[in-house]
Parts: sequence; C-alpha cells; structure tokens
Amino acid sequence: MEGSIRRAADAIRNAGAMVITAGAGMGVDSGLPDFRGDRGFWNAYPMYERLGLSFVDAANPRHFERDPAFGWGFYGHRMNLYRETVPHAGFSILLDWIERFGMACFVVTSNVDGQFQKAGFSDDALLEVHGSIHHLQCLEPCTQAIWDNHETIPVDFATMRAGHIPKCLHCGGVARPNILMFGDMSWLSDRTRMQERNFDEFVTDNRELSLVVVEMGAGTAIPTIRAASERLGRYYGATVVRINPREAQIGAPHISIPLSALAGLEKIEIAVATS
Repeated sequence: MEGSIRRAADAIRNAGAMVITAGAGMGVDSGLPDFRGDRGFWNAYPMYERLGLSFVDAANPRHFERDPAFGWGFYGHRMNLYRETVPHAGFSILLDWIERFGMACFVVTSNVDGQFQKAGFSDDALLEVHGSIHHLQCLEPCTQAIWDNHETIPVDFATMRAGHIPKCLHCGGVARPNILMFGDMSWLSDRTRMQERNFDEFVTDNRELSLVVVEMGAGTAIPTIRAASERLGRYYGATVVRINPREAQIGAPHISIPLSALAGLEKIEIAVATS
C-alpha cells in the first residue's frame, strides 16, 4: 500500500485540477452512522428494526403522503444529526491541498448532509447528486420552488415521529426534503441540474489541465459516485485515487487505497509533505 500512497501523493502534487467525489463513507469518520446493509441501518435506528423497515423502506416519500409525522421522523432526525456534526479533519486536508497547489476544484457527492459546505467548500463548486436535506420543496409539488431549510424539528427517537411538520411556503401543504428518495416521482431536480451544468462547465474549462480525482467512501451498492469517478478517468484522462476500506478495487493506471476516508487522506498528506 505504501507504493499506492506515494503514487497518490505524486498525482495530487502534479495536478492542475481536482475533483473530489464522495459517498456515504465520507461521513463515518465524523461520527455519522454507516447504513451498510440492514444491520448497519438498524444499529443506528433500532425502532425501524422493530417495525421491520429497511433503509429503503424508511427513505421513501410515501411516508410523507400517508403519515407526515412519521416521514419527518426519519429525515428530521437526520437533519438534526447533520447540523450537529463537525466535519472530520480530512476535509481540511483536502482544502489545504487545493490552496497549497493552486488547484481548481469541484466536489461531487451523493451525500445529502451538507458537510462539505460546513467544512468550507464553496457551494458554487459542488454537485449534490441526490439533493440536500438543507433544502425543502412542496410534497405535491404545487410549484417548482426549492427553498432553504430553516425548520426546527424535534423528533421522539423511541417512535421516530416528528413533533413539527414543515409546511409548503406556497400552498400550506406538507413540505418535504429536496432529496431523491427511493421510488420517488415528485423530487424537484432543478437545483441539482444547475449544479450538474456547473460541473460540466468546470470539466470543460479545465480539460487541458492534469486532473486528479480523489474518491472517498463510495461503495458498489449504489455506484453513482464510483461511476462518476471512472468516467472522468476514462474520458478525461484523470488519475483516480479510490479510498475505501472494503471496496477499493479499481483497474490500472488508477490507485486503490484500502483505508477509511480520514486514514487515507492522512497517509497521503504525510507523503505529500515529505516528498
């Protein structure tokens, strides 16, 4: 693995642009729960095990339609957790590389937690492919409006029911998170589509530069982020550094580092600083 660490350090030092791609594993080192498999989800939310509900079942828009307090129980709890979470030191390592080496940078993440923005990354250079829990929309939806989530939502963890249900600013009906859920037919994608356009422009504007992709915590169960990293490697000549404790496999000439996000970044930073 030491050879892979050195190669990753060289790729980062010599890059003119960086794309950071991140899946759910990115948040584990910040103390966020790992939903890997039903057991991982139920360890974080034992109430759903008693009800026989998996993560796919809980993250479903039908709950907002049938029982909004139950729907907002899950998402309200997650919202509160993300607001309280402090991003781990790996975010600062990434920001330091960007500044130290004068790289252009863009973040692509499947996470809805807003941790990159909290850590200091620009909202203008970020693509949240599944939306954000920090934005709301109408459940219907009555309009295409998406607005900032300033709601306070207390949740009874024993029952996973919310003590407050956000309302649509326009029709007064139930509001929901602007997140792409499982079996979702009413997610408003305009905000994410604008971010996608910004990312396409970033790639086009920087295609003459040496590009490195640093991917963290992106698994194979929902391979959106892994596929995005590999497309950049295939079509834009990027070197992909895949950091993942369980599923780090990637073909040459790309780099596999079988560590958690924070441990991988710390190892690479030592190599960057000492080479």
